[in-house]
Amino acid sequence: MDLLRISTAGSVDDGKSTLIGRLLYDTDALTKEQEALIEKKTAEKGLADLDFSVITDGLIAEREQGITIDVAHIYFSTNKRKFIIADSPGHVEYTRNMVTGASNAEVSIILIDARKGLLEQSYRHFFISQLLRLHTVVFCINKMDLVDYSEDVFLKIAADIQRMTASFEHSNPNIEIIPISSLKGDNVVNHSSNTAWYQGETLNSVLHQIESEQDIVTAFRMDVQNVLHVQNNEFVDYRGYSGRVASGTITLGDEVMVYPSQKNAIVTEIRKDINLLENAATGDSVSISLDREIDISRGSIITKNNEAIPITEKSIKAKLVWLEEDQAAIGSKFLLQAGSKTVQVRLEQIHAIIPPENPSNLQEASSLKLNDIAITSLKLASPIFLDHYAVNKNNGAFILINPRTNNTCAVGFVE
Repeated sequence: MDLLRISTAGSVDDGKSTLIGRLLYDTDALTKEQEALIEKKTAEKGLADLDFSVITDGLIAEREQGITIDVAHIYFSTNKRKFIIADSPGHVEYTRNMVTGASNAEVSIILIDARKGLLEQSYRHFFISQLLRLHTVVFCINKMDLVDYSEDVFLKIAADIQRMTASFEHSNPNIEIIPISSLKGDNVVNHSSNTAWYQGETLNSVLHQIESEQDIVTAFRMDVQNVLHVQNNEFVDYRGYSGRVASGTITLGDEVMVYPSQKNAIVTEIRKDINLLENAATGDSVSISLDREIDISRGSIITKNNEAIPITEKSIKAKLVWLEEDQAAIGSKFLLQAGSKTVQVRLEQIHAIIPPENPSNLQEASSLKLNDIAITSLKLASPIFLDHYAVNKNNGAFILINPRTNNTCAVGFVE
């Protein structure tokens, strides 16, 4: 049973929490205790419709303010697929939370209030989905019950969405547009007679049909986390290189190239715990043995010899999302971390700030402030062997760490 990672986005009160609760409720993914909690809270509030938002709005601060203020991860499954939903806030000041919530997602669900249509936040949410190269974006035009399930309202907003997505350069995701009412349940899991004019799929059907990114072939990359040298009765002079396969596949007999040494070797053994394997794939944590000794240490990266090579330069161009209150000036120094690799870097240049609401209107800047999204150049103390994010997401992203506070101050994507 494959896994699909989903992020949700929407402006304040667009109904994300209610949608997630409705999706779980109508797919029978809630426990009896959760269903009882929904009924209890609904009765306490004197509402006519079930209050599904209590499933995700569980923090005390959320209840006090009546809004979702953090990233919540919801795990559920049907008889055909497993899902992880990252529910992040929609406020502009929480851009960093949106990026965090969507960073591991494959699909974005963007909610649009049928009464309001597209807002500036809608552009921001779509921009972030494209910054993270999510291959499918599902626009749910919510609260159709409040516009009398009007087909004209739906068609107008759908046309606005199509114009917005067409205006983004290098944007080519799969787009789905669905009229729903998360409160009433229309077109979330079950087709609605209230929208007889809509002949498309329900949200649940779309989510079950989307291809997982795990099925997309990319170059083999394995980040070495530990070098194992074991000498005992069971393992005689055993040497292995353990880590997680970031992307691609590896098979016994494959010829690999190791960076930074750029030496070749043949894979003689793939081991997971005590089990010997014929091959390993994306996400597997394994130990690999080679036919000869090579200079390999923590932070080295193993690639296949016949596949695309990673970036070997000491300068990279990257999009940064600034996450820290403290501003960053040109010349500031940080630690760049990607997997087990860490290197000192300097912010060489800020080419432009990208306003997500209008990405073509690039703005000049001499510093980065909280929630800024910028095109930058970074100077590395040594190569770190990443890939272009557009080519290999699993080996094309990194974080910047403030060496003074040890806080994560930015997330970056190699251009």
